[in-house]
Amino acid sequence: MCDYSLEQTASRPARVGDRLVSTAFATSITRGFADMENAKVAVCLLPGTELAFDSEVECDRAIGLLTTRRIGKKLARFRKINPDRPYEHHDALEFSDGQIVLLTCLCPGQHATVLQLPVSSETQPIEERAPTVQPAAIR
Repeated sequence: MCDYSLEQTASRPARVGDRLVSTAFATSITRGFADMENAKVAVCLLPGTELAFDSEVECDRAIGLLTTRRIGKKLARFRKINPDRPYEHHDALEFSDGQIVLLTCLCPGQHATVLQLPVSSETQPIEERAPTVQPAAIR
């Protein structure tokens, strides 16, 4: 459910209505979502989970650089990408214009609400569950 790099971090599954914050975890090299009330616990999303951000999403242009870019969208759908690359990040957000951004590229401190969970990840076609793509944030 959570990216491979969050395996050593306490986690729980997302629920409809959860208020999340994008964060960097002390026990990991990656970023993800945490509950706004307990930032030490990663909140894991299933592919197809829909999120509404409080403001337009911002992400790093590349990990480690100071510049950020605004995506221009507030609604996103969580998905897994690049399943054939086991030691790369897989957690990503897809926006209505088809843009895909890795979760680990999100700027920390952004707030989002879980709008909807998928009925079942098994009901999505395989290509929707885990496409191989080059995320926009690292192109």
